[in-house]
Amino acid sequence: MKEFIKVMKALSDPSRVSIVKMLGRKVMCVCELQNALGLAQSTVSKHLKILEEAGLIEFYKEGLWVNYRLADGSDSPYAASLLGHLKHWLEDDAGVQGLMARLPDINREEICSKGRALAS
Repeated sequence: MKEFIKVMKALSDPSRVSIVKMLGRKVMCVCELQNALGLAQSTVSKHLKILEEAGLIEFYKEGLWVNYRLADGSDSPYAASLLGHLKHWLEDDAGVQGLMARLPDINREEICSKGRALAS
């Protein structure tokens, strides 16, 4: 039951559901997710950690980028089932539609380079 509860708790937050919906459309880095959600980097990172621990997302490194994507569900039947349903759920939600409409305009090279330039 612990694994089931972990997945359900991970999806009990609107921001985490939004992250899952966006990652269902494309691989994204923290900067892109932060930009899309309008949240602080630390908040997005906490959400990503919870989703990862629940087996809903995974990450991989590609050069300097840390990319996040949906997990394949092989580690958890509960995560696999919910990820399958979430592909179709909430498609008519205005908030989700707004996020999906903005995704093509979120450019990691532009967003992340601004953050790196400000940090320098």
